[in-house]
Amino acid sequence: MNHSIQSAGMARRNFLRLGAFVAATAMLPAKLLAAMVRPVDAFTATGLDSTFAQIGGIPELHDGIIFSTPDIAENGAVVPVKVEIDAAKLPKVDKIYVMVEKNPNPLSGMFNVPAGTRPYVETRVKVAQTCNLYAVVDVDGKLYMAAKETKVTLGGCGG
Repeated sequence: MNHSIQSAGMARRNFLRLGAFVAATAMLPAKLLAAMVRPVDAFTATGLDSTFAQIGGIPELHDGIIFSTPDIAENGAVVPVKVEIDAAKLPKVDKIYVMVEKNPNPLSGMFNVPAGTRPYVETRVKVAQTCNLYAVVDVDGKLYMAAKETKVTLGGCGG
């Protein structure tokens, strides 16, 4: 085999190894960022108290959180929730959390609120059984909440 062909093959292999190394190390910061942005321990916590502990402590009730869920949900798999914030009462909301008390993992969603935007979330959550749902907001590291009970029926039979 020609020496120049061997050198080209070796250079190509070294280039591919270098590319794989660069790709692997480039992913490391993204994984670290994802861990900082998404609190995995909070999403895997198995009780409401441990979920509160993972996000920063037990929140105080606050009337600046307008939390809407149905009184009776005919389908617990898709329960609509809406969280609005009275900006006059709670300025500078950083995060909004939605929790379902009796689900195996209570934390259903976490939403970052960019500075200068209106803090508002509308989504659907799964509710395993009749229980309280919570909207928790983080304002400069202090937690506030609103709670509402939602009854879950089987086949829309009332409960």
